[in-house]
Amino acid sequence: MNAEFINPFVAALLNVLKTMAQTELKPGKPQKKEDDKAGGDVSGLIGMVGENIQGSLSISFEKGLVLEIMHKMLGERPDGINSEVNDMVGEITNMICGGAKNELDEKGFDFGMATPMVVSGENHTIDHQVDGKKMIMPFSHESGNVYLEMCFNK
Repeated sequence: MNAEFINPFVAALLNVLKTMAQTELKPGKPQKKEDDKAGGDVSGLIGMVGENIQGSLSISFEKGLVLEIMHKMLGERPDGINSEVNDMVGEITNMICGGAKNELDEKGFDFGMATPMVVSGENHTIDHQVDGKKMIMPFSHESGNVYLEMCFNK
C-alpha cells in the first residue's frame, strides 16, 4: 500500500484527536493485516469510491481511550460504550476521512465517502468489502490504543 494514500489518513487522525479532544497519540509501526478482527471495542468504518479507486477505512478504539475522548470532547464520561459513544465514533471517522479526502483530492485522487457505520462489542469484526490488501497502524495513549485500518484496491 502506497504511503501517498496512508499518510493523509494518519495526519487526519492525529489532527482530529489533538484538535477536538486534546489527545496526543503515539504512532506505532504499520503492518499488513490478515484477519477481520477489530483491535478495539468500538470501530467506525467508512467506504470510499472514486473513478479509479475503491477503499475503506476503519478506526477502532479501545474502551478506555474512547471514553476518555468522549469526556474531553463532550464533557461526559459514560460507564461504558453506549449510543452516544457510537455516534461520536461515527463523527470522528467522518472527520478523519474528510480531512484525508481533501489532501488526496489535491493529489488527483477523487472519491466520494459513504456514511460511516459503527460496530461495537468485544471481539467484533470489520469487513472492508474491498478486494485489496489491508494495512493496520496502531497508536498508543495512556488511556488505551486506537487502530487505523485501511484497505484499497490500489
